Amino acid sequence: MKLSKLYTNRPEIFRAIEFNQDLNVVMAEIRLPENRNRDTHNLGKSTVGRLLDFGLLSKRDQRFFLFKHFDRFEEFVFFLEIELGGGGYVTVRRSVADASRIAFKKHLSGHLDFSASPEREWDHYDVPFERAREMLDSYLGLHFLKPWHYRKLLGYFLRSQEDYVDVFQLRRFAGAHADWKPALAHILGFNGALIEEHYAKEDELEKEEIKATTIRQELGPEATDLAKIDGMLLLKKKEAERKQAEVDAFDFRRQDKAETKDLTDRIDVQIATLNERRYSLTANRKKIMTALQEDQLLFDPNDAADLFAEAGILFAGQIKKDFEQLIAFNKAISDERRAYLEEDKEEIDAELRSISSELNSLGRRRSEAMAFLSETDMFAKYRKNSNDIVTLRADIATLERQRDSLHRLQELRSKVRSLKEDSARLVQQIETDVEAQSAADDSLFSRIRVYFNEIIEEVIDAKALLSVRVNQEGHLDFSAELLNDAGNATSADRGFSYKKLLCIAFDLAILRAHLSEEFPRFAYHDGVFESLDDRKKENLLDVLRRYNALGLQSIITLIDSDLPQVVNGEAVFAAREIVCVLHDEGDDGRLFRMPSW
Repeated sequence: MKLSKLYTNRPEIFRAIEFNQDLNVVMAEIRLPENRNRDTHNLGKSTVGRLLDFGLLSKRDQRFFLFKHFDRFEEFVFFLEIELGGGGYVTVRRSVADASRIAFKKHLSGHLDFSASPEREWDHYDVPFERAREMLDSYLGLHFLKPWHYRKLLGYFLRSQEDYVDVFQLRRFAGAHADWKPALAHILGFNGALIEEHYAKEDELEKEEIKATTIRQELGPEATDLAKIDGMLLLKKKEAERKQAEVDAFDFRRQDKAETKDLTDRIDVQIATLNERRYSLTANRKKIMTALQEDQLLFDPNDAADLFAEAGILFAGQIKKDFEQLIAFNKAISDERRAYLEEDKEEIDAELRSISSELNSLGRRRSEAMAFLSETDMFAKYRKNSNDIVTLRADIATLERQRDSLHRLQELRSKVRSLKEDSARLVQQIETDVEAQSAADDSLFSRIRVYFNEIIEEVIDAKALLSVRVNQEGHLDFSAELLNDAGNATSADRGFSYKKLLCIAFDLAILRAHLSEEFPRFAYHDGVFESLDDRKKENLLDVLRRYNALGLQSIITLIDSDLPQVVNGEAVFAAREIVCVLHDEGDDGRLFRMPSW
């Protein structure tokens, strides 16, 4: 699969770009001196990649310039001609006005123009968007990518400036790692299906644990013993059956007997016990109140001093002072004792209130029981028993729901255990696979590693290591690092220029490793030479041409100021390699010959 031609139905505004088989350069020339120091020039060099993505059926995004400035581009129809790996070409037609309806035409020759072809000349016309994606996937025939869709990994071969931030996680992979790590692992030579299954197990496990937590919260802490609930349910059902039989037979003798026994054996005993306790607490409270009232000092040191003086004994204030200190000491002890007595009083008052409330409740139940026993109206007893049956049935229904919830909770716990075991097994298999592929010299991953290092070494004369490991959660972590002479990772890869170089090397290494398979054969890199020095630019260009000779198509964009220095007046690129020239001398030099938006 290579790209052949990009054109529109408005050639007077957008000039067609015809790609060749190897190196393709989109050149932006800054001809006006006042523009040379500007960071952006809005000529459209980066827009080429976005249009290629649009032709390869990216989803509609209102932030995309075609839709953001819909009034300017509403009448445009874009055509992307793709060379197929099995021979022949397919042209994709996609309009801005109706971007979700696609047309296809397959043909034998390349660099054709179907912009004026009527609907009847297309093989498929007005195809719905999702169906169109499936059809294009079938046309491309990239069987090695299966079961993943061609769009899943397309970003590694359409690198925009935003995609140089991370070698592995592209801008379009802003979602969960499960959306892209299995597919990336697959093209690196690992068992992506295992990784995808592991993510699916984790997702299922999380959902089941949430269900179990919800049931536990609904049941509450009291209703967690299934055996106890089964026992209570059995007793309630038996009692309901017995009461129903009595109501049906209009016979309440058993209940009269039960009420009498309950009244004598339980209610009266409880009332007597509580009365005894109340008597004891009341007596204790009276003692505390007496102690609080008598807790005061009756000794006055002034009176004592007068008494000693009358007796003719002189003590110059010393004895009086000692008595005052004694009183202060006794007062401190008295205050502490008072605090304890107050605390005991509050506890007794609280218990007395509780006892009084319970005695009132027992009194009401005793009155009800006595009323039932003395009730001569059988219909009143019938109504009471019927109400009791309704209450029992409500209790039974509640217990049955609790029992069903506990059974469901047990099933969920069993499923959670099983899912955890499955997840652990998958992690073990993933670790075994990663270890085997990393250790084997002839594995796909090992070949990609070698090509990756060769590119970096050729461009910047430094070694680079591509590695994959399984983290504590059982997920893959990918890394691409520059190494120093001792073989240790350095921080050089953190700079943007080197990070970009790692991205380019990664993409090219993947393409080369898959040359023998049905796989994409092109790579688009925006701003390929930016921030590199001249020697590294020349080295990278040599790498690109060497990979072109292997059968890979490179599409690169650059500004003329980023070109390496010319030697002996020779042009850096051959005329056929430059497929699009843009410049800043008016609207005619832009990708779209119109004022900037």
